[in-house]
Amino acid sequence: MATQTFDAGVQDYKLTYWTPDYTPLDTDLLACFKVVEQEGVPREEAAAAVAAESSTGTWTTVWTDLLSDMEYYKGRAYRIEDVPGDKEAFYVFIAYPLDLFEEGSVVNVLTSLVGNVFGFKAIRSLRLEDIRFPVAFVKTCMGPPSGIQVERDKLNKYGRPMLGCTIKPKLGLSAKNYGRAVYECLRGGLDFTKDDENINCQPFMRWRNRFEFVAEAVHKAQAETGEVKGHYLNVTAADAEAMIERAEYAKELGMPIIMHDFLTAGFTANTSLAKWCRKNGVLLHIHRAMHAVIDRNPRHGIHFRVLVKCLRLSGGDHMHTGTVVGKLEGDRASTLGFVDLLREDFIPEDRARGIFFDQDWASMPGVFAVASGGIHVWHMPALLNIFGDDSVLQFGGGTQGHPDGNAAGAAANRVALEACVKARNEGRDLEREGADILREAAQHSKELAVALDTWKEIKFEFDTVDKLDG
Repeated sequence: MATQTFDAGVQDYKLTYWTPDYTPLDTDLLACFKVVEQEGVPREEAAAAVAAESSTGTWTTVWTDLLSDMEYYKGRAYRIEDVPGDKEAFYVFIAYPLDLFEEGSVVNVLTSLVGNVFGFKAIRSLRLEDIRFPVAFVKTCMGPPSGIQVERDKLNKYGRPMLGCTIKPKLGLSAKNYGRAVYECLRGGLDFTKDDENINCQPFMRWRNRFEFVAEAVHKAQAETGEVKGHYLNVTAADAEAMIERAEYAKELGMPIIMHDFLTAGFTANTSLAKWCRKNGVLLHIHRAMHAVIDRNPRHGIHFRVLVKCLRLSGGDHMHTGTVVGKLEGDRASTLGFVDLLREDFIPEDRARGIFFDQDWASMPGVFAVASGGIHVWHMPALLNIFGDDSVLQFGGGTQGHPDGNAAGAAANRVALEACVKARNEGRDLEREGADILREAAQHSKELAVALDTWKEIKFEFDTVDKLDG
């Protein structure tokens, strides 16, 4: 049997989909891909193939092309750039007519842009680096159920980041012991505690039992401290009906916030849950479990900044972003870029932060950035400097690893945070003077003094895998 080479098909792509003279429209959805083509395939042909396979094209000319306005509907590869520091890869910029996508559907956008094209043989590797969502599309999405300002008003917490804690061990505790751990952390000074991503409804702790003991702990801590408290009850489930059932019960128990694993559960489930949260006045915390499978390879997959944008459109009030200084992957400049994408209303193109396009959110509410993963009190000055006030600083072992228990660990976190906020407001340089600020505060807090001594040698100094190009 004769084998057709790829060259014939790709030349057809180039003729139709490579349009270097095209000026994108304000209504176009724009995408930047990082491409490494197969040997012998010219860049323009590979770029055109990506545009074709993610929009209207196929491997050969078909007669039904004549039944559609292909000139209107096709994706257009309109620019190619070298990737700084990478001699093999290049960026291709593609403009897609907005009519290619269902209104308000992040699912449909991703199905098109990162669908079959990622398995295309003429491409050795492909990564979606960024998307510019036009205002016309943004306005069809609900976005965060509450947003930053509404959440602050509901919780009556202003002028500082929120403090959170992931209950440990993440698996194996009984519901009653889990509730005890929650209570100790909240009464010690934290604003939130949370389920970890893989706590659902296992034999050792069925979801309904956990919800009941946690609700008791939250209400007791609130009564004792006079502060609004919350626990992110993970409502992620095997099916959407069970997810909503769990959310309804959390509301019935008077819980102000629930949690969802948006990638493993999927964008359809997440958008449905976000709509339920807005209707019912419940805050929605988003965990990013599975993200590194998708975004950590610098040459293949989807960059986390794209997942951040998709989450803001799909709906969430909190979003895990890594910490820069903790145990999880996170380049500082890139992290600052996608934290801005979560919270700001207009974010200009800034290649120094990995942002390829202007993004106008058209007054869509912002999302709290959640710094979580291997952080402790010594990190507090840097965390406040990096993430600012509209964030949740979330300590797991950095609370519960305190030698004097969970409440003492929470108190240490709270004292450290308030000392750093005070110092910042006085004009002190947090990252240069941070150690002195913490030691000064520890003179008046035994809990902080013990915490500083406990974690003084703990560092996570590994090279970042997914760095900005250049």
